[in-house]
Amino acid sequence: MGKWAVRPLFLFLGAARIGARPRRRGRSVYRDIPEELRVLIEPVVQGRGLELVDVLMTRGRRPWLMRVTIDTPEGDGRVPVDGCARVSRELETHLDAADAVPGEYRLEVSSPGLDRVLAREKDFEAARGSRVHIETRNPLDGRRRFRGLLVAFRDGEATLNVDGSEVAIPFAEVARAHTIYEFTRADFAR
Repeated sequence: MGKWAVRPLFLFLGAARIGARPRRRGRSVYRDIPEELRVLIEPVVQGRGLELVDVLMTRGRRPWLMRVTIDTPEGDGRVPVDGCARVSRELETHLDAADAVPGEYRLEVSSPGLDRVLAREKDFEAARGSRVHIETRNPLDGRRRFRGLLVAFRDGEATLNVDGSEVAIPFAEVARAHTIYEFTRADFAR
């Protein structure tokens, strides 16, 4: 296994145009993907037998960054490196042909990773029992950032154990969320 297989990250420069509404930096929930991008990206990902988890467009200094996160239907994060590369090449072609992003941009296609993004309701359901970090769109009880154990996810609501107290966070209020990978000695045994 080569050194590049350790980090399944692919960068491509391209030119295109986007007619979507401006996206606030840092939003990373599936429903926030602009429809104009979703209709271009999702068929490519599904055509490879994978699922679209998230598209995050970071604007600012050029080149812009488009980060596309894909996963297996099982949600296990085991997208092979060559699978990410194939999706990346095909996406680049589609985005450029549609002139979907104005000017230069970098395209990153990767799997969710250790601190996996929780962008869909099914991601929250699969992460039950894990430590998570959730940032809400609006303050809940005076705060927007929560870190704790995801005890349950049902009826569109995440229940977290935060410092011994249970906190209910509606999925509609989640601006971004991810699991917190807890390293153990076994991770460093090799």
